[in-house]
Amino acid sequence: MATWAIVPAAGVGLRMGSDTPKQYLPLNGTPVIAIALQKLASISEIKKIVVALHPQDRWFAQLQPSLDERVVTVIGGDQRHLSVLNALRSISTAAQERDWVLVHDAVRPCVSSSDIRKLLTELDHHAIGGLLGAPADNTLKQVDDQAVVRSTLDRGDIWNAFTPQMFRYGLLLAAIETAVENNTVVTDEASAIELMGQRPQMIEGARTNIKITHAADLALASKILELQD
Repeated sequence: MATWAIVPAAGVGLRMGSDTPKQYLPLNGTPVIAIALQKLASISEIKKIVVALHPQDRWFAQLQPSLDERVVTVIGGDQRHLSVLNALRSISTAAQERDWVLVHDAVRPCVSSSDIRKLLTELDHHAIGGLLGAPADNTLKQVDDQAVVRSTLDRGDIWNAFTPQMFRYGLLLAAIETAVENNTVVTDEASAIELMGQRPQMIEGARTNIKITHAADLALASKILELQD
């Protein structure tokens, strides 16, 4: 069985308030996406890393000469799951039904190589797959549309979902194609798998695997990467 990686990177990151998509913002002197790709490239078992780009992307070509030779690109879609679908279809002639596919956010540069390795090791013989995450450690409040608290939720069985998320190629392809056919928007790969009636496995990873969403996240990610070095 081969192992593949997909990085959906067609988003424009409007919440950052920048003209440059957040995956291309500098982090300790290196674009965010380049660091995320380096983390994936550190795993020798990964056969190919497919990056799904916006049709008008003008930044990635400047990075590609310095990236691992396993990195290739495809055109992404208007939503994350459509980008993942395009990437899955791009390897359809080479990937086998039970191959593994890791999908990783372009804006999660702080994932550790050891956590990616842990995901691969612990799911090696799993029939479906799973994802990195961590138990929720904050009190959770349910609010109304005016942000008034309605109730306090039990966090005992709640986890924060991270990436990479790793699933069997055939199952993930079918799950996302089914979501598209049903006009269902899924925000991560595990959601698509769940809609097929399957139960992904959570693998606990470091809470430092943060997602760059707001400007303040860049400063935090900078410190995390310094500590990882």
